[in-house]
Amino acid sequence: MNLATDMGIDLGTASVLVHLRGKGIVLHEPSVVAIEQQTKQVLAVGEAAQQMLGRTPGNIIATRPLREGVIADFDITEVMLRHFIGKVCDRRRLLRPRVIVCIPAATTTVEQKAVVEAVMRAGVRDAFLIEEPRAAALGAGLDIFQPSGHMVIDIGGGTTDVAVISLGETVVTESVRVGGDKFDEAIARYIKKEFNLLIGERTAEALKIEVGTAFKNNRHKEMEIRGRDMVSGLPRSFMAHTEHVLEAVQEPLESVVECVRHVLEVTPPELSGDIIDHGIVLTGGGAMIDGLDKLITAETGVNVYLADDPIGSVAIGTGIALEQLEKINHTLISPRRASNQ
Repeated sequence: MNLATDMGIDLGTASVLVHLRGKGIVLHEPSVVAIEQQTKQVLAVGEAAQQMLGRTPGNIIATRPLREGVIADFDITEVMLRHFIGKVCDRRRLLRPRVIVCIPAATTTVEQKAVVEAVMRAGVRDAFLIEEPRAAALGAGLDIFQPSGHMVIDIGGGTTDVAVISLGETVVTESVRVGGDKFDEAIARYIKKEFNLLIGERTAEALKIEVGTAFKNNRHKEMEIRGRDMVSGLPRSFMAHTEHVLEAVQEPLESVVECVRHVLEVTPPELSGDIIDHGIVLTGGGAMIDGLDKLITAETGVNVYLADDPIGSVAIGTGIALEQLEKINHTLISPRRASNQ
């Protein structure tokens, strides 16, 4: 067996990361596929398709096959996976890889089966599923196999997973379908409602990253954005401020904080003490919004810190899980177990 073909896949709503054993993260591309509507022909996948979002003529659609952490379009997900796996395997394509794929903590058995089937049909030899917070904890460098509690908050594009982990397994977990996408939607909705300006999702995301914050008075920035005036129908520019973004994202922020609070409330007392000692680790692209660590610390009284590589933590964790496969195999979902459920 060629171990170099073993790979971990962070199959995210916003992006796909692939970790190749012995090589690290070798692919990081948006989860977007561009399709010609009449013929259903795939025109572009990943970065090339991302450039087309919101800019395609009527006969071409740029779509995300995953929504809120689960597969919304099975066939397109399979095409996307086949493309990325083929791109990574290159000349080793004949050596069908073993793959570990991350899934949100609260996915149903049906959703799990859909992921396993899509991955298997994309040409892999064996597939396993691991919950995102567990992979994120491994990727963030936590020693989750000790009899000690660690808490992880993983905020992706479509979901936020909060979990307490001890002895290599999840003790308490909760998931809300709120992530980076919901922040972007909230910003676009706020700008539309308050300033009669229609902006696209890429502009909303840029606004969140460049000037946004989750914690009052943490930063003060401004950014010129462009969109379509809802009254005149003409293009217009507008100077957006940090305060606008903070007000816009209050609702999704509250959902995340409420999820964290609830997990802390139902965590066994001994593990609660460990969490106070270790702090809470934030991972995922959505965790990088300015001041989020300070907000959760203020709301829970527990120190929160951002992982060294928030975006790559889950993918790195899948690579570590592959190396520890014998130790954690019984806790993963495999094709055989998935088909028996």
